[in-house]
Amino acid sequence: MRLLVYFTPLGVKNHEIAGKPVLVLDVLRATSSIVAALANGARSVVPTESPDEALKVAESLERGSILLAGERGARRIEGFDLGNSPLEMTPAVVQAKTIVMATTNGTPALRAAEFGSPVLVGAITNFSAAVERAREELHRCGEFIILCAGRERMFALEDAYTAGRFTCELFPPRQRRAAELSDAAIACIELVRRYGDRWKRAIGASAAARNLRRLGFRDDLEAATEVDRYDIVPVYSERLVTARNSI
Repeated sequence: MRLLVYFTPLGVKNHEIAGKPVLVLDVLRATSSIVAALANGARSVVPTESPDEALKVAESLERGSILLAGERGARRIEGFDLGNSPLEMTPAVVQAKTIVMATTNGTPALRAAEFGSPVLVGAITNFSAAVERAREELHRCGEFIILCAGRERMFALEDAYTAGRFTCELFPPRQRRAAELSDAAIACIELVRRYGDRWKRAIGASAAARNLRRLGFRDDLEAATEVDRYDIVPVYSERLVTARNSI
């Protein structure tokens, strides 16, 4: 059994992930927002790499059925309907909508993973469901990849710690000697040893969390660290994220 962890999408090569199961993490906040949106009735989420691309995609879709969501500098993009907050993704807002999303880190990470199969969307809010699905894919394929979105192309503590929690669930201590774990996966395990099972402490120590607090998004931090609020595992395929293949 083999596990690879990427701390950012930089260096991810299409041929290395093609046909392999991939879990994408951007817990502060894109994947948390995507999970919330689909759990609350959104039809699909379309990840884009830039606000301009999001606008072009939106123009090609049926008016009245879409919402534009995204952020730059953690703040809602001017002219967009929603920001990148899981708290905005309420049933009243997203029911039956297609959400075209552009975020700094998370949506580009999904695009970087698009040659994987399946590409799963993970968060703290769907942790147990995502672990179960990841375990199934690991046993099916013999290999699993965790792709962290990172923060502005750099290491992000919140994603790496979450990757460590997934790694520890997929490979309990007795199984690790026989497993092939990448150096990044081993480093993620060390983060879990450092912080234990204290989600809020680990996530709260990150630069992203400090930035969200500074900008007044403390409630988003609480929402994004609510363990197992949802039991869906969204799947990204053909440039759409849907809940159709969820557990």
